[in-house]
Amino acid sequence: MTGHNEHPWSRRLFLQQGVTLASLAATTPLFIEQSARGVMLPLGSMVSSQAGVPEDRVLVVVQLGGGNDGLNTVVPYGSADYYRLRPQLGIAAPGRNNGALAIDGADGIGLNPAMSGFKELMDEGVAGIIQGVGYPNPNRSHFSSMDIWHSADPDGKNNGWIGRYFDNTCGGTPNPEVGVAIGRQAPLAMQGATQLPVSFERAELFRWMGTDLDPNLERPYDEIARTAHADAVEEQRSQSAFLKRTTLDARVSSDKVRRAVAKAPLVTYPGSNLAGQLRMVGAMIRAELPTRVYYVTLGGFDTHANQAGQHARLLEQVGNALNTFYRDLKAQGNTDRVLTMVFSEFGRRVAQNGSGGTDHGTAAPMYVIGDMVRPGLLGTHPSLTRLDGGDLIHNTDFRTVYASVIEDWMGADAGQVLGGRWKTESILRTS
Repeated sequence: MTGHNEHPWSRRLFLQQGVTLASLAATTPLFIEQSARGVMLPLGSMVSSQAGVPEDRVLVVVQLGGGNDGLNTVVPYGSADYYRLRPQLGIAAPGRNNGALAIDGADGIGLNPAMSGFKELMDEGVAGIIQGVGYPNPNRSHFSSMDIWHSADPDGKNNGWIGRYFDNTCGGTPNPEVGVAIGRQAPLAMQGATQLPVSFERAELFRWMGTDLDPNLERPYDEIARTAHADAVEEQRSQSAFLKRTTLDARVSSDKVRRAVAKAPLVTYPGSNLAGQLRMVGAMIRAELPTRVYYVTLGGFDTHANQAGQHARLLEQVGNALNTFYRDLKAQGNTDRVLTMVFSEFGRRVAQNGSGGTDHGTAAPMYVIGDMVRPGLLGTHPSLTRLDGGDLIHNTDFRTVYASVIEDWMGADAGQVLGGRWKTESILRTS
C-alpha cells in the first residue's frame, strides 16, 4: 500500500513520531503508544469482539481517592459503640439537627445528610449500597491498596481487571474508543495486555496531531470510510498498513469525542469537579460512542484532620453529581444501559483520632446506580464490636462485586478475567 516514495510506516516510526494525542499530561492518552507496543499481533489474528458480549451496555466507574470514611457515609446511628468511638465526628440519628438520612427498611443505618442527592436515587429504587466491602490481609497504603483494587490481585502486580476484561473480549485490533478515562493518566484498572484506554482531562485537548508532524498525513473522514474495506484487506498483508489504519482510527475517535462533548447537556450539571467529569461521560454516551467503560476520579478523601466539614463537602459533591448524571441519562433514555459503580481503596479506622479526623482503615461500602441494580442496602454492615485491631472486618470481598459486574452486566467470563471463581450474589435485579 505504501511505496518507497510514500511514508515508510514502521513500528519504530509509529512509536517515536508517527502519531500523538495532546493532553495535559505528557504520558496521556496512553492508547497510541502503548497499544501499538502491545498489539503487534500475528497477521490475520485480529478480531473486533467476541460473540455474546453485550456491546450496548456501559459501565461507569467512579473512584473516590484517598480512602472514603464509610462509617460517616453509611452511618450506623443505631450503635452506641459508634458514638463512643466517635464522640465528635459521629453523625447524629435521623430527626436531630444535621442528622443522618433514614434509609427505608434499614434498622439503625442511614446516610450522611450531605448525600441527599444519592438518597433521592435510593428512594426511586435505582441505587444500592454494598456494605462492608474489602479483602483479606488489608493493606493501608494508598498506593498498594489501590493497586490491589485496580488489579484484583492481592499482590497488586497484575494488569488491570477492566483491562483484562477488554483483553478477553476484544482480542486483536486496539480500539481507541473502548475505554475512556477522564484524568491526567489512565488508571491501572483500565490497562490490559493489548487494550489500553484513552485518557484526557479536557476533550478539546484530545486531538489528532499527525499533521503537526507531517501535513501529508491529513485524510478526511469520508475518505477513511470509503477506503475502510481496502485497508482491512491490506491489514492482512502488512503490519505497516495495520499501524496506519490504527492511527487513522485514533484520529477519527478524537474528532468524535470532541464533537460529542461540545454539545450542551440535556440537564444542568453542578459546577463541581466530579460533575464536570460525569458531564463529559454523559455527552459521550449520548453520542452513542462504542465505549464500554468510562472511568472518573475524585480525590481528597484522606481525612486525617478536621474531617467533618471537608468530608461533608466531598459527599455533597458526590451525591449531587451522581444524581445529575442519572437525570442526564434519563433524559437521553439511557438509564437502562448504564451501570455506575463507586468505590474507594479503603475505609477509615473506627475510632476518631486526636486531630478531629480518621486514619487509614479497611472495609467500606461500595455504591451502584442504574435501573438494573438491586436497590437499598446489600449485604451486612460490618460489626462495631468485633474488630481487627480497631479496624472493621470486611463481609464482602470486592472481587465478588467485580465478578457480578463482569458476568451479569458485561457478559464475560469472570473466571478468565479475575483468574478464579468467586461465589457471588448478583448486584442486579433478578427481573
